[in-house]
Amino acid sequence: MSTPTPHTSDAELEQILAAAALAAPVWAATPPAERASALIAVADALDQAAGELIPIGMRETGLAQARLTGELKRTTVQIRLFADVIRDGAYLDVRLDEADPDFVLGPRPDVRRMLVPVGVAVNFSASNFPFAFSVAGGDSAAALAAGCALSVKGHSGHPELSVATARVVEDALRAAGAPDGVFALVLGQQAGVTVLEDDRVDVGTFTGSIRVGRLLADKAAARPRPIQFYGELGSVNPVFVTAAALAERGEEIAAGYAASVAGSAGQLCTKPGFLWVPTTDAAGELELRVSQAAEQAAEHRLLNPSIGRAYLQRRADVLAADGVRVVAEGTVRSDDDGNVWATPTIVAVPASKLSAGDETLLDEVFGPFSVIVEYDDEASLAPSLDELYVGNLTGTVHAAAGEQSPALSSLVAGLARKTGRVLFGGWPTGVAVTPAMQHGGPYPATSNDTSTSVGTASISRFLRGVAYQGAPQEALPEPLQDANPWGVPQQRAAAGQSASWGSQR
Repeated sequence: MSTPTPHTSDAELEQILAAAALAAPVWAATPPAERASALIAVADALDQAAGELIPIGMRETGLAQARLTGELKRTTVQIRLFADVIRDGAYLDVRLDEADPDFVLGPRPDVRRMLVPVGVAVNFSASNFPFAFSVAGGDSAAALAAGCALSVKGHSGHPELSVATARVVEDALRAAGAPDGVFALVLGQQAGVTVLEDDRVDVGTFTGSIRVGRLLADKAAARPRPIQFYGELGSVNPVFVTAAALAERGEEIAAGYAASVAGSAGQLCTKPGFLWVPTTDAAGELELRVSQAAEQAAEHRLLNPSIGRAYLQRRADVLAADGVRVVAEGTVRSDDDGNVWATPTIVAVPASKLSAGDETLLDEVFGPFSVIVEYDDEASLAPSLDELYVGNLTGTVHAAAGEQSPALSSLVAGLARKTGRVLFGGWPTGVAVTPAMQHGGPYPATSNDTSTSVGTASISRFLRGVAYQGAPQEALPEPLQDANPWGVPQQRAAAGQSASWGSQR
């Protein structure tokens, strides 16, 4: 058992928030090359501290060394990606419209627009990604890259790792010349709420449960000055398999599904919670292979006792529901510290047993658990999607090579309405950190589906637009000046272009 980590006191919170408010404008005005260098220093320091950090993470979360090693690498890679974004400068979306006396709607003044940091951010860490969605994870990297000062609320499931990681980040930023107060860690549930409700804070991010995420989102909205709150909350990520795909590669689909459910004990926001398969002989073979794969999966500890208790309750509720048939029963046990250890449990249910609003079967089971749904007609898939599922992070289609049909087209269109990422032939776990990635979706997958929490586009959550009209050059921020001392891309509309554009309407 680790030594309890003290919570941040009210006096310490005041010091943190006051320092962040002072640091935010200084950090925002730091030239891109300097800010990028500071981020690179953080990534280098985290890599160098791997030998210290990974064992702490293993002890506190029960995640395997290989998993945490890969996750730490992902964390430092995404930090370096944001450094590249800063150097490039296109994220500022600089637009210059020169004064135009011949504008089609009348004389137009000189107008120049760019994105600027919102100010001070608070990020609530996740339990299931103690590196990639925690103290130095994607939300933190995006906020710092955008030019925001940042307070991170460490997760209670890995407090020692949070403190150790924060120390590495703080030391690296300080050595790189970042302003004092640009980054700080706070610990304790009430401390996090206090930061979120403080008027010096301008934006919040969160990864966790629907219940807690909604509570925090409501607090952000109820402030005298409401702020944007980007929460990733919950998702069941349905996967749909056509009859042709099942006949073509059923064994491959079974293996991929079992691995995706079992990975990290199913404690991933993109775990496939439902696998829709046709009621054919091939489906029976798939279930047999899934059962065999699940039985071979090694026992894995859930992240903390609270998550373990929730898993046991949800698992028991689904197993007791009418019409549920066990494909792989799995095992569960509790150790002396209250942690739950489990192997995958897979059940099957006819599509007719699912009904809108049935929380017992339709709600997320966070852990190594998934439901195979047996359907009769592919034409029913798109209507079932609309009826049964609200917002999700992902939706997946497994179709045969070259397969086309109106039912399949309707399903794909429906998934685009219901999710933030539509996959073809793959599995939703293992989210790639790329510029084009969308990790978000309609509520309750996220509290705000206009953004992503993975990929370089996530920097937009920490920026807002400001236009300068008729300003002299000396009054303009560097990216908007004609001399462009920061060397960022500028979209320039010369006089006369808009008149031509307007006349064509």
